[in-house]
Amino acid sequence: MRERCHDRGATSLRSSAPDPREGRMVRSSQVTGWVGWIWFAGIVLVTLGFFNAISGLVAVFSPNSLVGVTEQGVVVLDVSAWGWIHLVIGILLVITGFALLSGRGWARMVAIVLVVLNAVAQFTTLQVTPWWSIITILLDVFVLWALVVHGDEAERAAR
Repeated sequence: MRERCHDRGATSLRSSAPDPREGRMVRSSQVTGWVGWIWFAGIVLVTLGFFNAISGLVAVFSPNSLVGVTEQGVVVLDVSAWGWIHLVIGILLVITGFALLSGRGWARMVAIVLVVLNAVAQFTTLQVTPWWSIITILLDVFVLWALVVHGDEAERAAR
């Protein structure tokens, strides 16, 4: 028996077939197109993690402060402290991204927390590196959307 299911715009086919061992019906579902958003989230997490780790290492080994001049005044940022923060967040993003790509159940919730932390960390450096921070925050928002809206679809596909 086959039935068509519609879930948030995605279509999947579920079929029921008898289980030869127990003589009862077993349900199976096929992976739908929405799972691609979870792959997108995992790949972006790994990429952002590598870039955060690299920028964190550069900040740790650079001079002690970074000065940015804006219309509101001068912004002085202790680069080594933020370097360590970006390095740790970057390493955690890479690990979580690979865990998300491998289908680990815990990775989705950890990734949601990490992208929020990453967006906050990037927001604090917005005055000093505006374009990099804006791009990173936008990617964090896309990843957050993919994980929150389409994460259930990936969990159902993994079962």
